[in-house]
Amino acid sequence: MESDFANKLIVARKMAGLSLQSLADKLGNVVTKQSLNKYEQGKMKPDSDLVISLSNILNVPVDFFFSESSVKVELTNVDFRRYRSKLSKASQEAVEEKAKDALVRYFELENILNLNESSSYFLYPDIVSDAKGAEDAANAVREVWNLGYDPIADVVKMLEDKGYKVVEIDAPDSFDGLKADAGIQKVIVLRKSSPDDDIVRKRFTALHELAHHALRFPESIEPVIEEKLCHSFACALLYPANMARKDLQKNRFHFYQNELTLIKERWGISYPALFSRALQLGIINSNVYKQLNMGYRKRKLHEPGKEPGRYLSKEKPVRFEQLIYLALGKGLISTNEAAYFSGTTVWKFREQIQPFL
Repeated sequence: MESDFANKLIVARKMAGLSLQSLADKLGNVVTKQSLNKYEQGKMKPDSDLVISLSNILNVPVDFFFSESSVKVELTNVDFRRYRSKLSKASQEAVEEKAKDALVRYFELENILNLNESSSYFLYPDIVSDAKGAEDAANAVREVWNLGYDPIADVVKMLEDKGYKVVEIDAPDSFDGLKADAGIQKVIVLRKSSPDDDIVRKRFTALHELAHHALRFPESIEPVIEEKLCHSFACALLYPANMARKDLQKNRFHFYQNELTLIKERWGISYPALFSRALQLGIINSNVYKQLNMGYRKRKLHEPGKEPGRYLSKEKPVRFEQLIYLALGKGLISTNEAAYFSGTTVWKFREQIQPFL
């Protein structure tokens, strides 16, 4: 038990982004850094009062420290989106630990339900080295997945339907998303949205991470170029070329905010991504592109919640939550176990469930 608790304490501390000393400080130094280290090594076991304090400070249920799982998750080929440079090493470690914790519960629940569902991962066969290659890859996705030329109603739901494991975690604004492999599973991790977030950002991020999973790049490619190509892929998948050319047209003198908002609300694409798409398709030149972005910042539309228009989609992973209720409905797990899988306390879970039959 000491060993299980020790491992769970390490995970919880890393998920909180705390060092041993920082955790000791938050505990009011009722225990020392050295004592905490002994707990993590399994050499000592804390009393119940300290466990409760650790639970409150590390924001995990008390049961978290004593839950056992036969599932082990290691993330490989981890690739953060562009904001990685703004994340400290501790923050990156916290993000990965939170992702692993969510996936452990996800895979364990699939095992309980004895699920063995097939996936429809997309892998583009050609090397993508320029914007045209990214455009061709996006067109291939729409063809292979039978998306047609309509707006993608819900990107996250689409990815879940194709077998990608999409999980949300609490993370700082400097984190948008990452892609990784967990064994043979393709994983996309997104930051949990707040009510004020513009959902188009999450749509774009999810497709950006799909690009990292689906595309192959030249071995010598610079990271900044690879990121731009993933951006091009996401823009092209969100807003097909023929529809963009039809909406935006060439040889025009003005763009109007009302028009951009209408396009955003139909296609679920942000103003900046729209500008990039128009430049990529040759609808505007680099000078107009620069002026549009300058106007965007001058109007302070880059600030949170300031860009006009809202795309009406939840863009929230739901498959894992559905599996919890399925297992609970089949009697395969108890309410206490369902709370564990939900990552919450039993009383909070009991408050939110509403039996229908």
